[in-house]
Amino acid sequence: MDFVLSGAAACGACLFTNPLEVVKTRMQLQGELKAPGSYQVHYRNVFHAFYTIGKVDGLAGLQKGLVPGLLYQFCMNGVRLGSFAVIESAGYIHTEDGRVIPGKSIAAGATAGVIGAVMGSPVYLVKTHLQSQSTSSIAVGHQHCHQIFPSDSWLVALSAGMVSSVVVVVAMTPFDVVSTRLYNQSVDSRGQGLLYRGFVDCFMKTVRKESLLGLYKGIGASYFRLGPHTVLSLLFWNELRKFYSQHQLHS
Repeated sequence: MDFVLSGAAACGACLFTNPLEVVKTRMQLQGELKAPGSYQVHYRNVFHAFYTIGKVDGLAGLQKGLVPGLLYQFCMNGVRLGSFAVIESAGYIHTEDGRVIPGKSIAAGATAGVIGAVMGSPVYLVKTHLQSQSTSSIAVGHQHCHQIFPSDSWLVALSAGMVSSVVVVVAMTPFDVVSTRLYNQSVDSRGQGLLYRGFVDCFMKTVRKESLLGLYKGIGASYFRLGPHTVLSLLFWNELRKFYSQHQLHS
């Protein structure tokens, strides 16, 4: 659970910070191994870089590398924060009376950070390659021409379904928990719930008593239920649309 929640939280932050990653990558590659004044400056500062990329590459250009960025954040931060949480819950960094041991806490954090960095490094490589890709007029650094799958491949829909299934589960689990508890509560003689008055009341009581983590109970089981269904639904939907379009062209 710690690994999943840590990774999901990092993915949520990545949706908003990925444009900054694109700008950072471009500015770091600008003028690579060239003396100052010997190359054209496409990005004068952060704000100019935002404007230039948005104008030339479009707003979508500011979200280049988003998919590997999400995967990187999920792997790296999920493993890093999840590992630290496991070490902490095992009592490694606390004394018998509950006080934190600074040295062991630093060692645990460093170990978790190294594990996360090693796990996420291959994905970070792909993310950097994609974020550096740009229109030739504002290109900086080496331009890698990656194409993971052919544009008409069924693997495109499969990959999109795998990513979207994670988002669906993270977004829907709190509502699923609330609905389960509303359906399962005992009722009085008038059919009124004895624990919750309604959706909002159940939501607030759960958060108040169990924190936000209470809304994500059973998220693992939810993914194994909703994840494959979402992936296969999107895959079949995409393939059926292509089949129908081809049939229409030939008829």
